[in-house]
Amino acid sequence: MQELQQRILQDGDILPGGVVRVERFLNHRVDTALARHIGQAFADAFRNDQIDCILTVEASGIIFAMTTALAMGDLPVIIAKKGQRRNLGDDVYTADVFSFTHQTTSTIHVGKRCLEKGQRVLLIDDFLANGEALKGLMDICRQAECHPVGAGICIEKCFQPGGATLRGMGLKVVSLAAVEKTENGEIRFLGQE
Repeated sequence: MQELQQRILQDGDILPGGVVRVERFLNHRVDTALARHIGQAFADAFRNDQIDCILTVEASGIIFAMTTALAMGDLPVIIAKKGQRRNLGDDVYTADVFSFTHQTTSTIHVGKRCLEKGQRVLLIDDFLANGEALKGLMDICRQAECHPVGAGICIEKCFQPGGATLRGMGLKVVSLAAVEKTENGEIRFLGQE
């Protein structure tokens, strides 16, 4: 998505270790017009996949799950919660996920009443690095006997193994900004001349 790539080049920062910082427009301060366009891009990419609902992990994926759900005709959004929640009770699906950004492992939870057996689920997240969050969401889909149809990713770090691993598992992965490499504070997108 050209618009997202331009914003990353204009307003993003590259930190040591390949961290792409986009806090000024994507995951801290949110450009709502860009978020709406991202949702429309995902809706267009998965329009023919008969999606029943959208699943994401709190917190940064929620915005793009919502804009995608709205663009797809008001689909329900399920948010996997991190950590123990008294209001969810024990009737939950769980998966452990390691965060590349935070370098911590969290247990994510989805109430069993939120996913229905046989549903076709679209996974949405802001970043894809090692793919741990998406693997956790896929595990929750497996437990719920749902079918993860695909994943919509705002920014994929192609120099990390997540995308290749998930595609190798047969998941349709659509990334709007595929980062080939980060070097000397600069970013290069896949296919960029």
